[in-house]
Amino acid sequence: MPETAKDSARAVVRKVVEELEKKLANRTRAALTGALDRSARISRPRHRDIDWDRTIRANLKNYLPEYRTVVPERLIGYGRAAQSVKKEVVLCIDQSGSMAASVVYASVFGAVLASMRAIDTRLVVFDTEVVDLTDQLDDPVDVLFGTQLGGGTDINRALAYCQSRITRPAETVVVLISDLYEGGIRDEMLKRVAAMKASGVQFVTLLALSDEGAPAYDRDHAAALAALDAPAFACTPDLFPDVMAAALEKRPLPIPDMAEQR
Repeated sequence: MPETAKDSARAVVRKVVEELEKKLANRTRAALTGALDRSARISRPRHRDIDWDRTIRANLKNYLPEYRTVVPERLIGYGRAAQSVKKEVVLCIDQSGSMAASVVYASVFGAVLASMRAIDTRLVVFDTEVVDLTDQLDDPVDVLFGTQLGGGTDINRALAYCQSRITRPAETVVVLISDLYEGGIRDEMLKRVAAMKASGVQFVTLLALSDEGAPAYDRDHAAALAALDAPAFACTPDLFPDVMAAALEKRPLPIPDMAEQR
């Protein structure tokens, strides 16, 4: 792909990344901070953070014998440590021949997730073979737009590899970008998705969207994934930040109406 086209793709990626990070920032800060730091001390604690032993000792001079109580002129409390629990995204991109019409779509979304600073991303591409490109993510646009398409499809094999790399399932989102035309073992693929879901993994499938904007995918497989509470749907870059923010925060996904996409 010409460098000028890659520059255009980078501009799109930057825009979507900025929007997604903005949507995540405030809620993520609130959700990921709050553990009590018992080594820190603050002078204006909230009631539930008051260190009563130290507060009483610091105010003994204010003891009122007639009331048999200490007047706490100065409160001492625990601080709150800013704890950061980084989410992990395993990005699994179908690079088979049937995805040729969706190369821009898949690469833009892939590059967005690979560029997010707030998450650790593992990038896996596949056809009948599986290739881990995580160590080449310095420039995800260059990597993804430069990957050669072709060959058949073995989603089950790709998911088996992804599953083997998950170490914190409750903090992991697997994003499969595919048209779901599986050439591997269908039942094994579905069992694998069910096992990941049972372990706590969030699983989302972004269905292939052609460069003309039309979704093209195996509807039977999409329905089977949906039955496992693993939503499969097509979405545009405009909706993508809302979808991924919800997935990372384990909220209901704002899934587009599939009937409108047909």
